[in-house]
Amino acid sequence: MFTRLGPKNLEVLHEIAPKATVVGVLLNPNNPNAGPQLRDLQASAPLLGLRLIPLAAGSVLEIEGIFATLQQRQIEAMLVSADGFFFGLQDELIPLAARHTVPTVFPLSDYVAAGGLISYGANLAESWRQTGIYVGKIVKGMKTTDLPIEQSAKFELVINLKTAKALKLEISPKLLALADKVIE
Repeated sequence: MFTRLGPKNLEVLHEIAPKATVVGVLLNPNNPNAGPQLRDLQASAPLLGLRLIPLAAGSVLEIEGIFATLQQRQIEAMLVSADGFFFGLQDELIPLAARHTVPTVFPLSDYVAAGGLISYGANLAESWRQTGIYVGKIVKGMKTTDLPIEQSAKFELVINLKTAKALKLEISPKLLALADKVIE
């Protein structure tokens, strides 16, 4: 589900940083979903008037190198793709985005709670709740083959106003009204 939300994240990033036309997309080249994620984003970018620059990083050192070249590559905003590798690196990614003053959209609200700018993605608490219900059904004797396949249906938009202010971004009333959570 996270990989299919990339185009929506691109829309959200465009809404919060409308002057940005060149967007870096941080991808893990070791993830087989990186190619499909990038293709989905590339299909959406022209509709928003955006040019994407894929940024492949499979290590912290590569991520640091990418951030060091953002200005040289004229990257004005950043999208962090949904990837388990990046989920564990919020303590590195958030300070890098802040230090390089690049508006960045993340796939999970945890990044925003830790100081990131904005996220749009599945509500993890809801996903874990659904998982618990499935486990309960299996424990009670239901066969896994009889259980329907379900996906998260609850998504959340989270905005960190403190980070937006530090980046000198003005958040539109429309985006604020759409947000599920606003961190001040």
